[in-house]
Amino acid sequence: MACSSESSVKFSSSDLNTTAMPQMSGHVEQNLQPVLFQIYGKIWNVQARLGQGVSASVYRVTSGHGSSAAVKEFQVDPQGGDYGYLKESSVLEDIQGHKNIVTLYGVFTNHSPLGVATRCLLLELLDVSVSELLVRARNQGHSMWLIQHCARDVLEALCFLHREGYVHADLKPRNVLWSADDECFKLIDFGLSFKEGHQDVKYIQTDGYRAPEAELQNSLAQAGLEGDAGCTAAVDLWSLGIILLELFSGIKLKETVRSQEWKANSAAIVDHIFSSNAMVYPAIPVFHLRDLIKSMLHHDPKLRSTAEAALISPFFNIPFAPHIEDLVLLPTPVLRLLNVIDDSHLHNEEEYEDIIEDMREECQKYGSVVSLLIPKENPGKGQVYVEYANAGDSKEAQRLLTGRTFDGKFVVATFYPLSAYKRGYLYQTVQ
Repeated sequence: MACSSESSVKFSSSDLNTTAMPQMSGHVEQNLQPVLFQIYGKIWNVQARLGQGVSASVYRVTSGHGSSAAVKEFQVDPQGGDYGYLKESSVLEDIQGHKNIVTLYGVFTNHSPLGVATRCLLLELLDVSVSELLVRARNQGHSMWLIQHCARDVLEALCFLHREGYVHADLKPRNVLWSADDECFKLIDFGLSFKEGHQDVKYIQTDGYRAPEAELQNSLAQAGLEGDAGCTAAVDLWSLGIILLELFSGIKLKETVRSQEWKANSAAIVDHIFSSNAMVYPAIPVFHLRDLIKSMLHHDPKLRSTAEAALISPFFNIPFAPHIEDLVLLPTPVLRLLNVIDDSHLHNEEEYEDIIEDMREECQKYGSVVSLLIPKENPGKGQVYVEYANAGDSKEAQRLLTGRTFDGKFVVATFYPLSAYKRGYLYQTVQ
């Protein structure tokens, strides 16, 4: 539940680790990374800067109780209007409660030791972004399981957002993040969002993911001219179509979608991308995904699919298993250890119980273990499944256990979907 109350944050010099701060000379540096925030009476230490834009910076913070969160700190508004902060906080407060939208915990004002007051959002801390997944793709497309998971989650978020009357207006890979604890993708960054029919932002969307009508409107605004009508929710579907095409191809398409060839016949380019990758994927899902993406990329926004219509695509009726790469890239509270147990150990009850106890003892060094399973038969025979109390513990265990030896064997540690584990469904993952 979002908290809309304000917290006024004040620091004294004794609150600060001054050795962590660069020397100041002559002017106030607004981009100085804070060392800590005091939020609702509690101290939160800054662990890292996660991102920095023109109007705001985002930090990973932790409390003394082991809780983690993100703080989005807006730059000082020279006009004193705090427009960006007020815009995003009001939108987020209005759309809270959907599992595929980042959770707003609260808002507060930060008073730095230099006397600068900044407005901040306290947000749910998320994990890897689709942008990072694309970097790791190394020009190879991601699995159908991952593409389907991302497409469904984003469409669910857009259905909710559009029903509430909002347009996200800046959908891009960097604004779609994985939630390790909730095991789904979520939308972030609503700084350009607006109520459909009441567009209050002239320049929307990011180059490479910008719909044709937004491109036209931005050009008119730059020339000081007014367009006939504001952009609609259809701009979000265009952006998602490009994101899914990039996930399928493993290639950033910014230059492609800016080309004259794309503007002349984008459908032919989509067909070419799919025919080039056709040997990698099974045929029927490829056709369904291609048609889904093409339905989002009509140049006429009136012909473009809606989020609700896209969700009933046949592509979402096909069950996929994750690749092992997916289970390495997307953290969950469940860890799966491979190359650990010999078959011979599984059928000697005394040895089996000893191994269970040894594995539990070892895994508890990295966090609170909720349950541990070593199947004696396929699927999952001889693999170790460890459910941690939270994804933070499983990520630490994965980092420290990978490459370790257990009974003379090198351990391979991946994550595993908590939902499947809870149902007792053990994927035969595609290698």
